[in-house]
Amino acid sequence: MAERYSSFQDGTQRWLWQRITAAFLVVVLAFHFFLLHFVNHASEVTFGMSQARMSEWTYLSLMVLFLVTATFHGVNGVYNALVNQGLTGQKLAAVKWTLVVASVLLIVQGLRTAAAWSTLV
Repeated sequence: MAERYSSFQDGTQRWLWQRITAAFLVVVLAFHFFLLHFVNHASEVTFGMSQARMSEWTYLSLMVLFLVTATFHGVNGVYNALVNQGLTGQKLAAVKWTLVVASVLLIVQGLRTAAAWSTLV
């Protein structure tokens, strides 16, 4: 019989947040595909249309939350995969802080881009 395998220990904060962010990302990605691939076709989308969407507080807030959530979900998954591969000690600490710095840079650049597209900020 196959053993149950998970990259996380049950009941930990990282395990819980990985599942919460996954559920949120599924919903937001469905919204994205519906809006940008069924309501408007990709070839019809212009910068002006994108700027108009990003100039609504609800859409801007959702996209910023999407950015932070996707970054956390991806980085948390990579970190835990490396832990599962047996990475420990100083190498794990170096990878952890590299991922933290990369995450911060990604979020800052995403916020700068969102601000440039929005007329609200």
